[in-house]
Amino acid sequence: MVAETKTKNLSITLRVWRQAGPEAPGGFVDYPAKNLSSDMSFLEMLDVVNDELTTQGGEPIAFAHDCREGICGTCSCTINGKPHGPGRGVATCQLYMRSFNDGDTIVVEPFRATAFPLIKDLVVDRSAFDQIIQSGGFISVRTGAAPDANSIPVAKSDADLAMDAAACIGCGACVAACKNASAMLFVAAKVSQLGLFPQGQPERDQRVLAMVQTMDALGFGSCTNQYECSAVCPKLISDDFIARMNRDYLKASVRSAFKPTPAGTGGGAG
Repeated sequence: MVAETKTKNLSITLRVWRQAGPEAPGGFVDYPAKNLSSDMSFLEMLDVVNDELTTQGGEPIAFAHDCREGICGTCSCTINGKPHGPGRGVATCQLYMRSFNDGDTIVVEPFRATAFPLIKDLVVDRSAFDQIIQSGGFISVRTGAAPDANSIPVAKSDADLAMDAAACIGCGACVAACKNASAMLFVAAKVSQLGLFPQGQPERDQRVLAMVQTMDALGFGSCTNQYECSAVCPKLISDDFIARMNRDYLKASVRSAFKPTPAGTGGGAG
């Protein structure tokens, strides 16, 4: 038999980072939240607090959200020092108040990284991820209609790995958890997702070089193999993908160094 979880009410103190804008001073502000259902999601709790603030004529707490189903990755918050909070394999929207105790003080702040500039309160600009994807996270080869693509054989082990990598929702928790604010897990997942399929082979070298170089140019830090990234990932993306990407990057770097210079580009002897 499965034990039933009994719903209970709890009261907490919410300590939230408030900052009106990128250049404005910021700081933590405490808000009491009483008689909350333990079955509430964390975002529902924020809604309740915001309703109370609005009723009192205050400024509601700005936080990002969309699907509230752990799919879009926009609900990114650091809760009690951990991206997405105390749960494992869940985004902030999938965290429930039953994870906390009555009387707790819950500290909520935005993801902190140079490449994720703050917009307001708990909202940061994660468009740097979009720029990385735009630099190479696509396949330009024509694959035809679905039957044509399905006719190309793919080993099950490769298909399974590609699907594991494709589970990444680009939330940025890996960056927020890393002491260097590295985006290696995100980039590795996106590089591996395409590099494991036959359709991704023509641009494989160009893809990994462009995405890693864009990541570096945008101010993300380097990876020092602490693996905090995979520990907080809501989709449990394995850090093995980082090793896979490093191998691809090394091979692509060597091949590009010895690639002949096209005629007429000025690379030949005078």
